[in-house]
Amino acid sequence: MSSSAPSFAEDLAREGARVEAMLDRLLAPPALPGEAVRPERLRAAMAHATLGGGKRLRPFLTIAAAAMFGAEGEGVVRAAAALEMVHCYSLVHDDLPQMDDDDLRRGRPTVHRAFDEATAILAGDALLTLAFDTMADPATHADGAVRAELVLRLARASGIGGMVGGQVLDLAAEGRWSADGRAEALDDAAIRRLQAMKTGALLRFPLEAGAMLAGASAEDVARLGRFGAIVGLAFQIADDLLDVEASAEAMGKATGKDAARGKGTLVALHGVAAMKAELERLVVAASDELAPYGARAARLTAAARFVAERQS
Repeated sequence: MSSSAPSFAEDLAREGARVEAMLDRLLAPPALPGEAVRPERLRAAMAHATLGGGKRLRPFLTIAAAAMFGAEGEGVVRAAAALEMVHCYSLVHDDLPQMDDDDLRRGRPTVHRAFDEATAILAGDALLTLAFDTMADPATHADGAVRAELVLRLARASGIGGMVGGQVLDLAAEGRWSADGRAEALDDAAIRRLQAMKTGALLRFPLEAGAMLAGASAEDVARLGRFGAIVGLAFQIADDLLDVEASAEAMGKATGKDAARGKGTLVALHGVAAMKAELERLVVAASDELAPYGARAARLTAAARFVAERQS
C-alpha cells in the first residue's frame, strides 16, 4: 500500500458515512408507497438505534466484497444498510431488561432507556422488517433472483438457525431456564457453534452478499463465506477479550458481564494468552483464504486484522 493510500480506519469511516447517509434516507419521515404513515415516536426510536454510532463493519464487508468483484453504487450501499438494520435491531432487543439489561450502547442510553421498553421492542421489529423491505426492493438489485437469494440468506443468517437461535443457546448456557439458574459448562465445540450462530452468521453473510451483488461465481461466494466465518470467530474472540480487559468508557457499554454471568466463552475456557494466539492464527487463515485474489483482497484482509486488533 502506498503512503498516499487511505488507512483502514479512514476507509472504514468513509464507507460508514455512505451507509449512514443511506440509513438516514431509509428512515426518513415520508411514508413509502403501501405505507399509511410513519409514527414519529417509532421512527425516532429506530433512528436512535441506528444513526450516529457504530463502526459499520458489516456494511463495510458487503461494500468491499462487492468492489473486489467490480460492483459498486447505490444498490450495494442499500444492501449494506439493510444488513446494518438487522444488526441494529438485534442490539436493541439484546439490551432489553429481559435479555442483557444494558443501559448504554455506543456511549448513549439504550433505546429502552431513551424511550421505553415497548417502544424499543417495536423499533427492533420495525428495523428488521424495513431491512427485508430494503433488500427486496428492485432499487437494491435489478435481478429479482439475486434479491430473492439475498433475502433467503439473510433470513437464515439472522433467524432460528442463525443469530436468534444463537442468542437462545447463549441464554440457555447462562442458566436462564435451568431449575437452579446455574450456568451450563460448555465445551469448546459447543461454544464455537453458539458463537458461529449468534455472531458469525451475520459476519459471514455480508461477504457472501457482496460477492452475489457483483455476480461472482458460486465458488467465489463460497470462498468469501469461508473468509466471513473466520472473521466472525475472530470478532467474537476479540469481543470476549475486550469484555475481560477493556474499560466501559472505551467500549461505550458495560464490561465484565460475561464473567459475572458465568457465561461460557473461549477466553474463559482456554485463557487470555491462548485466545490472543488463536486470533493471530485466524488472521493468517483469513488472509490465506483470499490469497487467490491477490491485491484485490487488500481491503478485506485489512478488515480481518482490524477485527482482531480492535480496542472497542
